[in-house]
Amino acid sequence: MAKILVVDDEPVTNRLLSLMLQRINHSVITANNGIEALSYLDKTHIDLMITDINMPDMNGLTLLEELRADQRHKNMPVIVLTAIGQEHMSQLAVQKGATNFLTRPISSWELKEAVTHCLQTA
Repeated sequence: MAKILVVDDEPVTNRLLSLMLQRINHSVITANNGIEALSYLDKTHIDLMITDINMPDMNGLTLLEELRADQRHKNMPVIVLTAIGQEHMSQLAVQKGATNFLTRPISSWELKEAVTHCLQTA
């Protein structure tokens, strides 16, 4: 069982991803933006982070930059999620350190496969 941090400013998305991940036996913490996520990362060990790109206060790309600049988290796997129509962001997210990139909506199977792959290769 991995501890996964889900970062999205939409409460419904946080809840949906949490339920999907809990069904495959992962522990989930949610944050509403990048600043909140960094606060959690200072307090607890996280095995994997899943983040949206477009969020207030600190977006997912800035969050990735902060993670990769921090020795404690520079190798933590990160899956970036974004909405359909923003697929062009995938290359930028990978350049900033994303391990994987998924476009919403995603199925439970797609999420499980991406999480399993990221955790196995971490």
